[in-house]
Amino acid sequence: MSELNRLQQQLESLLQECEQRLQAAERQGGRKGPRTTESETVNQTANSKNRSKNRAANQAALEQLIEIYPQTFSRDKVRPLKIGIQEDLIADDKVARNRIKRALATYVRSIQYLRSVQEGSERVDLAGEAAGTVTAAEAEHAQARLKEIQAQRKERQKQERQKEQEARKQQKEQRLNSKLEALVSLNKR
Repeated sequence: MSELNRLQQQLESLLQECEQRLQAAERQGGRKGPRTTESETVNQTANSKNRSKNRAANQAALEQLIEIYPQTFSRDKVRPLKIGIQEDLIADDKVARNRIKRALATYVRSIQYLRSVQEGSERVDLAGEAAGTVTAAEAEHAQARLKEIQAQRKERQKQERQKEQEARKQQKEQRLNSKLEALVSLNKR
């Protein structure tokens, strides 16, 4: 009989611990804000797919410019572009206007391009010839944009680490709960 009492006390203390953990998890969940609904999850997934499609279309448009104008556009030897090069590309009429906009946006927002925008650097036209130089203000703007991108990356990495830690914590709690449930079912027999 004393063995049964001891097991019953252990079970009660484990149940209390479970209850405390549940309450703590509920409080913690309340601090994080409202839970994501299923429709929000579906919308996030759809937005992610759209971003992937847009990114692929942007890269394809850029590849087309690199192929048609290798002396100007390159992934290896990135140089600052002439001010007004978009109008030159449109006038040249070798690439559709929407593809030009996509490609240029992708190209000038790249880290390699922003790094190439240094004060005094030569800008290039469609023939790859010198067409002006980068001013101090332009170089300063590029450096500020680089810093923004780096800060955004660090923030994303931080958020990803937090999500991973939260997922590990939830897995640990789930394992504990399943073990506790198994213990409870054993003691009910």
